[in-house]
Order: sequence, then structure tokens, then C-alpha cells
Amino acid sequence: MKKITLTLIFCGLTIIAKSQNASVEKSTYGIQTGFLGIWVNNEIKLSNQIALRSEIGFDSGIWGGDFYERTGFLLTPVITLEPRLYYNLNKRVSKSRRIDGNNGNFISLKTSYHPDWFVISNKDNVSVISDISIIPTWGIRRNIGKHFTYETGIGIGYRYVFAKQAGFLENESEVAVNLHLRIGYKF
Repeated sequence: MKKITLTLIFCGLTIIAKSQNASVEKSTYGIQTGFLGIWVNNEIKLSNQIALRSEIGFDSGIWGGDFYERTGFLLTPVITLEPRLYYNLNKRVSKSRRIDGNNGNFISLKTSYHPDWFVISNKDNVSVISDISIIPTWGIRRNIGKHFTYETGIGIGYRYVFAKQAGFLENESEVAVNLHLRIGYKF
């Protein structure tokens, strides 16, 4: 009985000694593009599983239909701060999968601000009303080779539109959706 107990204790200590603490990278930089925009980002390590993503770029929009003579297109600046919890890094390491470049599944709180600074458009006199959105998001990021990545995410949250500054009587709040599919390059 003592031999069995000692053997089990030895095996347990071996398993504990072999466990690893996988971690996000100290800092990563990248550029991403998707169907509706282009963004430059940085992720800074806050803890082994949490990174703070800061991003600046352009979100775009398309409009058209029977009421417009031609299809309109615009690009407007966006600033985003997004704490991300990469929750499956240890599991990926145990299965010998890559975690470099913060590859993994994540949950985040995406906070974006669209300022009314300027608009790039194929139409004249187009402006945007400033808004801020806070959207809990679930997503994944994976590598394609050494420098290329792809990322997808989905979430539903809250958006507050500063409509008074554009001449409306009241500001508005509404449900916001984050659905993104991006391909990028990490430096």
C-alpha cells in the first residue's frame, strides 16, 4: 500500500512540475483590414492572460438605394481600447499549438469612439455624428505563417450617439453589434 501511495504522489508531483503558465506577449504591433475598414493596433501585456489592445483606424460605410443617384462610400476615424482575456493559452500549449502573437480565443470589452473630425467620402458634405460603443465580444485569433494573422469576433452591446451636437433634440442610445472578420500583418 505504501508503494502505491508513494508512486501516486510521485506521479502527481511530476504532473504539477510539468504544468506551464502560458502568457500573452509583452507587446505586439500590427495592421489589419476587413470588409469595412483598416486599423493599426498594439497589444500590451497586463497579466499572463490579459492584454490591452489599443487601435486607431478607419471604419467605413456604404449606402445606396432608390433614393440616391449613386452608391455612397465613406471612411471615418475610430479610436478603440479593448481589454482582452485570452482564456485558452494553457490548453493550446498543452496541445502543442502556437500562442505567439497572442494566438488564442478571447473575450473582451471593445470600447470604440467615432469622433466627428473628418470624413473621406465620394460624396460632398457628408458628416458623421460622434458616438461611443461598449460591446462585450468573443473572438479568436490565429496565425497564417510567421507574420500574417486572421481574427474574427462577435458581440452585442450598447452605443450612445451624441446627436445633440448635430442639431437633434436629444442624444440617442441603441443596441450595437460587433461582427468582424479581419486579416492582418504583425510586425
